[in-house]
Amino acid sequence: MLNILGGGGNKGNQYIQIGGTLNSLTGTLTPLLTGMLVGTLTKDTTMSAVSPLLFVGMAVFTISFFIISRVEIPEPQAEVEEKVGIMSPLKFRHTVLGVIAIFFYVGVEIGIPAELNFFISNLKDGNGNIIEGASTVGGSFAAAYWFMMLCGRFASTIISGKVSTKMQLTVVSSVALALLIIAIFMPNDFTTEFSGIPVPVKCFFIAACGLCTSIMWGGIFNLAVEGLGKYTAPASGLFMTMVVGGGIMPLIQRQVSLNIDPITSYWVIIAMVGYILYYALIGCKNVNTDIKVD
Repeated sequence: MLNILGGGGNKGNQYIQIGGTLNSLTGTLTPLLTGMLVGTLTKDTTMSAVSPLLFVGMAVFTISFFIISRVEIPEPQAEVEEKVGIMSPLKFRHTVLGVIAIFFYVGVEIGIPAELNFFISNLKDGNGNIIEGASTVGGSFAAAYWFMMLCGRFASTIISGKVSTKMQLTVVSSVALALLIIAIFMPNDFTTEFSGIPVPVKCFFIAACGLCTSIMWGGIFNLAVEGLGKYTAPASGLFMTMVVGGGIMPLIQRQVSLNIDPITSYWVIIAMVGYILYYALIGCKNVNTDIKVD
C-alpha cells in the first residue's frame, strides 16, 4: 500500500522507509515499556504482574481497529476484472529474484544480531570461564544493532526522494560486506572495554551492519514490484511468505557456529548479502516489459 501511495519508484521507497522507521521505533520502545510495566522477571512472577502489558496490548489493537475502519485505504487493483493468480508475478524475472532476495534478507536481519549476542554472551576469561555480565553486554550490542536499523531507516526517509532505491541498496550491501569481512578477519584479542568487559572490536563492526540492513527490505520490495501493475498485490503476498527465511537461514548459521565457531558462521551472512548486492546491481532489472500489466 505504501509503495502504491508513493507511485512506486523513489517516492514509493520513501514511503516504505517511513513505515519501516515507525516499525523500528516501536520495536525499540516496546521492550522498554515492557520492562517498566512488568519489571524484573523472577520465579515468583505471576500473570497479574503481566496483566498491565496485556491491557496495553488490547488498547493498541482497539485503537488501531477504529483508525483503520475510518480511513479510506486505496485499493486501485480491486477494479481489475481479470483474475490474477498468486503465482502470476513469477512471470517476471526481477520479481522471482526479488522473492529470493527477501528470503535471504530476513535471514540476514535476524542472523546478524542473534549470533552476535551468542558470541558476546559466551566470552571467556583467561581461565576459560564465561565472563560475568557478558550476557548483558551481548544484549546491549543486539539492541544497538536494532537501533542502527532505526537510524538507517530514518535517514533513508530523508534521502529516498533524491537517491534511487537501486543506488541505496547497492551501497548498503557493499558496506555490509566490507564490515563483515573486516570483522571475520580481525583478531579476537583486539579488544576494548565495554561496561568493564573486554569486547572484541569486531563486534562493533557487526553491530554497525544494522545501518545497512535497515533499508534492504523496503528497497528489495520496491525494486521487485516495479512495473508489475495488476500483479503487485499477489507479489506482495509472495514476499510476506518469504519471512520464513528468518527461521531457516539463522538455523543454518547457528549450526555452522556450533560446529565451527560463531565468527565463521558470518560467512553464511556474507553469501546472502552478496546475493542481495547482485540483485541490486543486475537482478532488479525488469526484462519482461512485454507482459501486459494493466
